[in-house]
Amino acid sequence: MYREVILDHYKAPRNHGLLEPADAIAEGKNPLCGDEVTVTLRFGDGDVIEDVGFEGRGCAISQAATSMLTDIVKGRTAQEVSAMPKDELLEEIGIPLTPVRLKCAILGLGVLKVALHRAKGTPLPEEWGTAATEITVA
Repeated sequence: MYREVILDHYKAPRNHGLLEPADAIAEGKNPLCGDEVTVTLRFGDGDVIEDVGFEGRGCAISQAATSMLTDIVKGRTAQEVSAMPKDELLEEIGIPLTPVRLKCAILGLGVLKVALHRAKGTPLPEEWGTAATEITVA
């Protein structure tokens, strides 16, 4: 059912583990299914994301998508990532997703954008939503 790359990222997640110390942190939960993700970031010169780490629990899609996301954002600026459309991550995942699975897939992206907003003041896009029934962020 899932592409091989999704299973690989789920079984052997990239950048797994929280960074200590971290320049930015956020955590979020999808109350519909219970998926949870915490993202930490370190910045280099020019607000470039130098390192990123995550921890979480949940379905294969939420954890694999967050692992894939951590590879995508390294080396990009906070501003570039804050403007990153969810479609870029969905293309990387490469399988059709139901609306419920879509929430799972973009949980990590939403949490990462909240961490960037808190640390760097980047805008929070509305495209992924933070309604209480969709994604909650702490």
